[in-house]
Amino acid sequence: MACPAKRRTVTAWFVLHRIREAWASERDALFSGPVEADETYMGGRRKNMPKAKRQALRGRGPVGKAAVVGARYRTTKRVSARVVKSTDALTLQGFVRERAEPGTKVFTDESRAYHGPTDGFEHEAVNHSVDEYGRGMAHSNGIESFWSILKRAHKGTFHKISEKHLQRYVNEFAGRHNVREADTIRQMESVVVGLVGKRLMYRDRMA
Repeated sequence: MACPAKRRTVTAWFVLHRIREAWASERDALFSGPVEADETYMGGRRKNMPKAKRQALRGRGPVGKAAVVGARYRTTKRVSARVVKSTDALTLQGFVRERAEPGTKVFTDESRAYHGPTDGFEHEAVNHSVDEYGRGMAHSNGIESFWSILKRAHKGTFHKISEKHLQRYVNEFAGRHNVREADTIRQMESVVVGLVGKRLMYRDRMA
């Protein structure tokens, strides 16, 4: 964007963050139909990290990565996602309650974090550990497909996304996903509407 617009890279980056702010409301969407919920982890491969950072990390798997939890409304295929500090039961079940209306059917994988108090919801899970990825209506393939798109963008376009700004990138891809079937004018309208009443200041971006 910087070169065609003849602007400094930092200016173009700031403008893009202001556009991403237009999609911030996507992370607070409320869904009333069948909902898929899942979490993923964003971050580079450990082998590509500086030696000092690798040595500072203890543990395996998602250690040192940022967690993102998401929900997909099957009726409209809309997605809502949020960066979270933890993937414990309190956090993940709390996210589901905020995204899904009472009485909603919720589909997840076998993670124990989704099992427990589910007052007002119908919960079904598939067991990925035994290669079960779908059982009738029970699956989380839709939200997992969204994670694939987000991670391809991370690897192929942005390369490095700091945890500090990760939520805005997640907002962008949820927003783009949710208007992907609209024509260009409708997509532009959704951005303009999302910008009403919002103004991301440069000092806020750097804070």
